[in-house]
Amino acid sequence: MVSTESSYTRWETLKDEEITVSDVQDTLAFANDDLWVAAACVDRFVSDEVIQRSLIELGINRTSTAVERCKEVLLSSRAPGSSDAVNEPKELLSAYFADTPEDAQLCHIRTALLARLDKLNSFAEIYRELLAKKRDEEDNLGIDEEWEDDPWKEEGEASIIAHAASPVQPPVPLQDFLTEDILDMACFYASQECFDAVRTLLTYHRSCLWPYRFAILESIPCHSNPSDYRDFLPTYDAATDKELASPLHRWRTEEDWVESAEVQAALSQIKLPVEFEALHPSSVNAASQELQLLTAQQLTTWYQTRVDQIISSTGMLDMALSLVQHGGSLGILDLDELGEDLSLMTRLVYDIPRAWAQDDEDWTLVRWRNMEPSQVVGAYLAHSTTDTVAKDISRLIMPYLFVLESRSERAGRPDPDLPDRLLHNYVLGAPLDIVAAIIEASKRTLLPPQRVIKNDEDVARLALACLYGSNSITEWMTMSRIFECLPAWEIDKSPEDEADEADATIASLGEFVTPSTAHPQCGPTDLFFFFKPLPVTSLSRALDILDVHLESGEIFARWNVPAPLRWFLQSAGNVTEQRAWANRMARRTGAAADKLREMEDWELLLDDMLKLCGKNESGVPSAFGLLTGEEVSSIFFSGLLSSGRFDIAKDLIHSKHGKLTLEASKIEDLCLAASREFYDNASSANYKVGDMKLAYECLDVPAPSQQLTKERDFIEATSRLSSFNIMSRPGIPILPIEIRLTKDRLSLISRVLSSNADAYKHTQVMLDLLHKLGFRDDVVAEVKTFAMVSDAALQAEDFTRAFDTNQKMIDVVFKLRSAIASSGSDDQRLREASEVCWLSCFQLGRHPDFPNVEQKLTLMGRALELCPADKLNDILIPWRRMEQEDLDVRKERLADHSPRPKPAATKPVSSLQSRLNNLHVPTTPLLNAEDAAALAGRAFSRVASNFPFRVSGRERSESREGQTRSGSRDESHRRLDGEDVSQQASRVLQRGIGWLLGADDES
Repeated sequence: MVSTESSYTRWETLKDEEITVSDVQDTLAFANDDLWVAAACVDRFVSDEVIQRSLIELGINRTSTAVERCKEVLLSSRAPGSSDAVNEPKELLSAYFADTPEDAQLCHIRTALLARLDKLNSFAEIYRELLAKKRDEEDNLGIDEEWEDDPWKEEGEASIIAHAASPVQPPVPLQDFLTEDILDMACFYASQECFDAVRTLLTYHRSCLWPYRFAILESIPCHSNPSDYRDFLPTYDAATDKELASPLHRWRTEEDWVESAEVQAALSQIKLPVEFEALHPSSVNAASQELQLLTAQQLTTWYQTRVDQIISSTGMLDMALSLVQHGGSLGILDLDELGEDLSLMTRLVYDIPRAWAQDDEDWTLVRWRNMEPSQVVGAYLAHSTTDTVAKDISRLIMPYLFVLESRSERAGRPDPDLPDRLLHNYVLGAPLDIVAAIIEASKRTLLPPQRVIKNDEDVARLALACLYGSNSITEWMTMSRIFECLPAWEIDKSPEDEADEADATIASLGEFVTPSTAHPQCGPTDLFFFFKPLPVTSLSRALDILDVHLESGEIFARWNVPAPLRWFLQSAGNVTEQRAWANRMARRTGAAADKLREMEDWELLLDDMLKLCGKNESGVPSAFGLLTGEEVSSIFFSGLLSSGRFDIAKDLIHSKHGKLTLEASKIEDLCLAASREFYDNASSANYKVGDMKLAYECLDVPAPSQQLTKERDFIEATSRLSSFNIMSRPGIPILPIEIRLTKDRLSLISRVLSSNADAYKHTQVMLDLLHKLGFRDDVVAEVKTFAMVSDAALQAEDFTRAFDTNQKMIDVVFKLRSAIASSGSDDQRLREASEVCWLSCFQLGRHPDFPNVEQKLTLMGRALELCPADKLNDILIPWRRMEQEDLDVRKERLADHSPRPKPAATKPVSSLQSRLNNLHVPTTPLLNAEDAAALAGRAFSRVASNFPFRVSGRERSESREGQTRSGSRDESHRRLDGEDVSQQASRVLQRGIGWLLGADDES
């Protein structure tokens, strides 16, 4: 046995981690001072539970004597005759503790040790639960490993893995657990999801923790599963209409005497040393928490707030829903609607995996409640496919619609059509493949519970609205799938009634879908309202129309000219639109990559086009119902020609069993039209290449005719014109379309002659070109052509070719004259040809540079012969002058043969003007006018101005003549030897001399 003094000394030298049970029993227990021993026990915190328990028990034991003394004081005060019998126990104890502070301190220490003992018991219970949980986990691990059969696993490895578990460490060391406030420990365990420990603390420390139960619940992470902490969730008591208080459990069955209210009240009035204040630390700042039981509404609010926290912080709707479900099971009121929303939201988030991943905005209750029902339906089915949409509607949409209907009934606003309306609106806005899947899941052959849409009429209305409201021109297989699932009603009607009803239905539908300013485009929703009031008979007729339109649409798509279904309604009464689409179909617009190569392909196209005209057996008109078979055949043949497959066109015309039944005149007209179309679109005028070649070859398809020959000649003429490099604008060759649009085609020949210096040498080529331009039997045009060639030769000063050309022109005119003379009629052509001819002869004959006087006289004679009577005198003077010149030349030639000396001087012949002056003719302004030659030249210019050409050399010759006019006139006057001046003057006076001086022209 150690001494008392050594016990004190030894204990004080021991550290907390060095204390053992024997130290407590052999050293501390033998100390005589109860206060010192109790203080030593309460001062020490060790990590071993057994040692700590021995310390606490020793300290409690050494405070028992003080408790007994206090009890004796109370008993003595209650004895008969005692003066303190009237005092309260609290006052007596306060007085006693004031007189005996040592016992007050011991009671205070005892209170702390009892509370520490309760906490130690709770720690032990928590540790036992951890050990049990660890053993369960190891047992489960061993069971799982028994089923693993790994032949490569080394022996003994399994046992090592199974038994190598690390020892269980408590979440909080014992020292910290005992020193920290019990509320802090409860909140810490709650934050670490140690719900067994929280349950233990709330069970055995209810008096301390109950006022702060919601602070502990708030410490639980929002992602924790409410099932794990269901035991300490607030519960509703229907009997009291308040929160249900949890039962009270204690580690000690009876309360110690020092824990009574009187003793604690007395101790609280005693001022103890500062060291004792640490034995009872104040609770965490939670004193403001409400200690009362919550009302039903407060409980509901707490659950709703907790749900909002879970969703906003974690987005885990399943945890929020689990909390609401547990709250409902605990009797919390008004959570039904919240539970419905959460249940529907969890379906949206968790049953559609892609919805959460692809959504930029988090799903919250606020967002959910702000959404319209149609938006919710769209969100549910946003990621549905054709394979899943029917199942998604059954498992997602139908429960949601049922909830909406139930809520409207609970709100006193029943709306039985709400589910159908929302489902129909989704179908009307869905793609056609989704619509097809829904219609297939609504067939009449399915059992009613299996059908998505159970009303046959609604199925038909939705299908009609979606098909006619769609803009798709490619999903014909999908449209056919929809049609095959539609109901069929047996309705007996006469053929006349059927036809009338079909026409009326189509007309009304066509008018409804036609765009207007109020409705630019008619969508599926609008069409559904149109079909909504229609009875079964009208719906049946609409389905018959849909059948025909689908067939027509498939034919259009087959030939690469697809049209939306609404087009068939809009064009039902528009023959222009039908004709335009038939042309488009025949010409295969946009089908350059899929040209028809064989005759069989074109026959199939003709069969389909003929199939589209007329009406079917039910009286429903097809796509080309307003076109006749002949018109459709003509459009087809025109399209065939436009493709350039003239060999197939010929085969179709001459085929014995062909379906192309067109008259020869119609075929000729179509070929001419196609040829002209090629011609007009040609970029090159060469008929050996490009569109011009097609235009030329197209004329070989029908039987030969005069009209075809004429058109062929015109194409050849166009090609010939292009070879002469005629320009439309500087540097830009003339296009075929410009040649066709030229009003005066003779101007083309003029342009050839003016743009090609040697073109006049090829008179026959010019005549051939004239004939091919459409003037084959036009004598006037031929004469004008000769005149243009002669003028071009004259400009080139090729007088020989000019004279030869004039001779040919004269022959043509005289031939025309003889032909007309034999008929005895007056012809405008002769007058026009004669005028052109005499002017051309006169122009060449009077040219001063033309050396052959004999030919010039011949031309002037022809001009005199062909000119009008009022122009004779205008031609006579130059003709006589040339005749006198010819005589002079001959005389000189004869004189050269008989030589004789010339007279020294020859008296010059006076000019006409000088002779007229000698006659004393009255002065007149006309005496200074031009001579008849100039007058005739200007007259020819006026006539030639009507030609389609420019006489470019004319001005040059006239200007040259003007330079020598006075000299030549004087010389010619000197040569007038055979005519008396007086006789000439007399004749001039008789005619008024105006014709000679050009007065007529001046007027």
